[in-house]
Amino acid sequence: MYYPDDLVEDIRSRNDIVDVISGYVRIQKKGASYFGLCPFHNEKSPSFSVSSVKQMYYCFGCGAGGNVYSFLMNYENYSFPEAVKVLAERAGVALPEIEYNEEQKKTASLKATLLEINKEAAKYYYYCLRSPNGKQGMDYFEKRQLSEETRKQFGLGYANKTSNDLVLYLRSKGYRDEHIIQAGLASQNEKYGVHDKFWNRVMFPIQDSNHRVIGFGGRVMGEGEPKYLNSPETPIFDKSRNLYGLNFARSSRKENIILCEGYMDVIAMHQAGFNQAVASLGTAFTSGQANLLRRFTQTVILAYDSDGAGTKAALRAIGILREVGLTAKVLSMVPYKDPDEFMKALGPEEFQKRIDNAKNSFLFEIQVLEREYDLSDPESKTKFHKEIARRLCEFSEEVERENYIEVIAETYHIGFDSLRKLVQNTAANTGLAKAIEKPKSGIQKKLQPEEGKKKAQRLLITWLSENPALYKQAKAYISPKDFTLELYQKVAEIMFAELEQGHFEPARIVSLFLEEEEQREVAALFNTKLEKLSTSADKEKAFRDILLSVKRISLEHYTAQLGSDVNALNQVIEAKKALLELEKTHILFVE
Repeated sequence: MYYPDDLVEDIRSRNDIVDVISGYVRIQKKGASYFGLCPFHNEKSPSFSVSSVKQMYYCFGCGAGGNVYSFLMNYENYSFPEAVKVLAERAGVALPEIEYNEEQKKTASLKATLLEINKEAAKYYYYCLRSPNGKQGMDYFEKRQLSEETRKQFGLGYANKTSNDLVLYLRSKGYRDEHIIQAGLASQNEKYGVHDKFWNRVMFPIQDSNHRVIGFGGRVMGEGEPKYLNSPETPIFDKSRNLYGLNFARSSRKENIILCEGYMDVIAMHQAGFNQAVASLGTAFTSGQANLLRRFTQTVILAYDSDGAGTKAALRAIGILREVGLTAKVLSMVPYKDPDEFMKALGPEEFQKRIDNAKNSFLFEIQVLEREYDLSDPESKTKFHKEIARRLCEFSEEVERENYIEVIAETYHIGFDSLRKLVQNTAANTGLAKAIEKPKSGIQKKLQPEEGKKKAQRLLITWLSENPALYKQAKAYISPKDFTLELYQKVAEIMFAELEQGHFEPARIVSLFLEEEEQREVAALFNTKLEKLSTSADKEKAFRDILLSVKRISLEHYTAQLGSDVNALNQVIEAKKALLELEKTHILFVE
């Protein structure tokens, strides 16, 4: 069975969603809610809202939403019981021994099995590296000057040249082929049957922040493609929300975290004493990884390769880090290609000097931009200055913008006043001061008929959740049966019952729905964008318009069912009567 509902609700109520989410996402108060950049998709403008009143979050961009349990389940990839346990520990609540239902048992059992399989695989690869068959792998690591202590710390291993060694070993331990494949360690086809995914490669176990092996990276020995091969996505491995080396870096107590491109860079840096180094997992750096870093630092130093591809990757990472509110700096390794090569050539002391002198990320962007222009040509030089001005407009804080204008004017020999005026003109010409149009009605734009019906019903639920005092007037004309979608009607039934009793809590209602997609939809119902209306008269008109819309939609819905639904006639009669009364009734808006 589940944890008792009252215990689940007690734990939820003891964990303020603003406090919890602010540990993962940078959010700032704006009106009654908090806003930040969504951790579930890439975005440049904050559309992720967190309501302390509703104890819910919702992203107006991608639709992700729910309560504090939903957030942890989506962000940390926790099961519901895992989320309950984490929040219970956070709130100091003792949990009883849980009894799982069949579905929960199946999910928890699968994750536990996959973790066990990965742990056994890591042990096997570790053993193979130190066996006679692993000589080629050992030679590679020794050539890279990795000590035995470092090889042990990172659990480095080797996958033999034969293509079914690991499968045979894991079978001998009692694991089924199905689970070995689900762990990402084997593939299956008609020609070879079930066979190892990794072979003839040195192996890098990938661990989560709790030191559990969740996947692997493997570098091929000799010729072969791909050069690096990583585990696929599995129920326990999400590349976009993990970082190689973070299990060590999180406790480094350094003022920054160094972001590298590859496993060997991270390992070489840790061996040299820079135990704050991490790397993305064979994919481009993501906003999920940036939000993960934000939990441990405010400053990220990019130590990407110094070639063109590395510069391009650094520019992309700077944007992502900036979006989540992290300070990014760029470390120069010229004339060397990467941190590993630099360390071998010049050593840790010189590398620390490069860290101390890491370049401000915006100034780095301008430095890279300069390469695109011929500054000896007046026309090209003017275009360069205009592009600088455009980028300076992106700073919303005047003091910060002025500081950058001063530094750039001095660096590129531009008059301070001239650059400042160019920035002001650019801001005006790009429409940054464009007036905001005030909405005039309850539903702002024309919608498709079905979407319009849904929108009106969502608006009413959101209005009532934002201002429960309106329920006393709404209930005279609207009942849960007026909501024509099954999910909307279920939510309305619970909501109206709670409003009637005077203890309405949107976050609790989300917990009553088990499927993630349903939770997202329910969260959306409580977070439809409302117009910003300043006067009571405007608010009264908008709210009355929505009540009328929902009632007319209800009348239309039940009229269409006449003849097939014996209850439809009663609903039609009631709807017509309520509409007539509502059309001539003044709605008093109560704050």
